[in-house]
Amino acid sequence: MFIRNTWYVAARSEDIAQALTPLTILGDRVVLFRCTDGTPAALEDACPHRKLPLSMGRLEGDRVVCGYHGLTFDGTGTCTAAPTQPDAIPRRARVRSYPTLDRYGFVWIWMGDTPADPARMIDIPHMDDPTWGQTQRGALDIACHYLWVTDNLLDPSHVAWVHVTSFGGAGTDNRPLQITEEEDRLTVWRWILDAPPPPYYQPILNYPGNADRKQHYECRLPSVAVNMSVYTPAGQGGPDKPLPDNAFLNISYNFMTPVDEDHTRYFWFQHRNARADDEALSQQMFEGATMAFNEDKDVLEAVHQGMKSPRTPALNLGLDAGAQRFRRMVERAIAGEGASESVL
Repeated sequence: MFIRNTWYVAARSEDIAQALTPLTILGDRVVLFRCTDGTPAALEDACPHRKLPLSMGRLEGDRVVCGYHGLTFDGTGTCTAAPTQPDAIPRRARVRSYPTLDRYGFVWIWMGDTPADPARMIDIPHMDDPTWGQTQRGALDIACHYLWVTDNLLDPSHVAWVHVTSFGGAGTDNRPLQITEEEDRLTVWRWILDAPPPPYYQPILNYPGNADRKQHYECRLPSVAVNMSVYTPAGQGGPDKPLPDNAFLNISYNFMTPVDEDHTRYFWFQHRNARADDEALSQQMFEGATMAFNEDKDVLEAVHQGMKSPRTPALNLGLDAGAQRFRRMVERAIAGEGASESVL
């Protein structure tokens, strides 16, 4: 169903405090909180006694107290107190804990059974580069399966119809697409040469007239999309040319966390290589992206419902080739986890 032995974004860092925050991730109910030293912790949201959600209890320092009979657990899931039988804490009174990391302004969680590997966390190369500007981090709940979102983020063509007032523009409807596949990622891309920039980018670019534009739509396992827009003055871009010094790059980092089969929690922020300290621009870009992603939300929720119970068979178009190949990558990864568990 889902790739489990990997990192997912559980929440934005500011959304997890010294309070109990219940979430559903990959169909599992978990409760997150911060310990007194500021580090995040995540436990199964179910007391082992009668499975009351621990999130219905209370947080005392670094320990979660069940709201039914007071069984108390630390951040590792170990039971540290059983008030109704203080001298006999049950050996089986333990809850599952999940590894967490606080990085890039998000709290990440490892949902699998294999040891959590920090090296498998995505690298964001310019995160601490003061010459790169950054928008605030967004979060959006979408009532659809997460693979409909990754399909959308591997489809440069949809912007011509869904995002007419933002990302759409000349050539986005019918220019040929290229596909590059690597071990853990797939990229759909194309250059659109000598065309007017779309409305979202017109006020941002520092040169007038037409531009050369690259649409770079990349998805990495399990469900991370790195979508990059590259702009150069007309005549200076293209697949066989090095980028000029005045090329504008905007990278949208998108993190899709499956809630269950029917819901996805979508997180994102944008990174740009110019006007790093321009807060007004950062806000403008964030608001524009939020509007566009809500346009996607409306479409994808309707697609999810239509594809769950189709009256007639659905078909694929040529533009779906990248998304279909990424889905096969996901299937292979899930099958590989199942094979590993069988060996164990």
